[in-house]
Amino acid sequence: MKKANSVEGYIENNTHFKEALELLRELTLSTNLDEDIKWSAPTYSLNGKNVLGLGAFKKHFCIWFFNGVFLKDEQNYLEKAKEKTKALRQMRFETIEDINKPLVLTYIKEAIENQKLGKELKPIRTTKKDVVIPELLSEEIKNDTSFKTAFNKLSPSCQREYCNYIIEAKRDNTKTSRFEKIKPMILKGGGLHDKYKNC
Repeated sequence: MKKANSVEGYIENNTHFKEALELLRELTLSTNLDEDIKWSAPTYSLNGKNVLGLGAFKKHFCIWFFNGVFLKDEQNYLEKAKEKTKALRQMRFETIEDINKPLVLTYIKEAIENQKLGKELKPIRTTKKDVVIPELLSEEIKNDTSFKTAFNKLSPSCQREYCNYIIEAKRDNTKTSRFEKIKPMILKGGGLHDKYKNC
């Protein structure tokens, strides 16, 4: 058996759907998409942007549309792989007879047109949360300029970790003991988790 580092190898390694995958590949290559192997599966792109991919599993095979959410899908052929899936949609088949060639080609061509138009579901970038400084730290910042300077030199993520470390303590005496523990660490310019990362 060939390794699945080529499209031919992928198809040969999925013998139970070999003919069906070859048919889907033939339909896809009748367009102007570029063929490659990504994530160990056949993937088709336009100007470096992924448009669709082929996949084979135990009981079904499918076409993945990377931005399938924008396809009209009047026939309701597309489905999400998981409930939380945002842009990705798949057209699933169980036998080669399930493949309606003209219909599949229509979906492929629409996906290509959408890519040309730049229709992509881009991840929403959330802004970083402001650092909530607990009372123990804010008092020390007010009263000790060297502590204030050291704290302000820390990255926002390190500041947040120190603040949360105190906020998450339920009892006042725990908050105090945690503050006493981190105070010298802050003055040295270190992070709470310096063993694992640099701040």
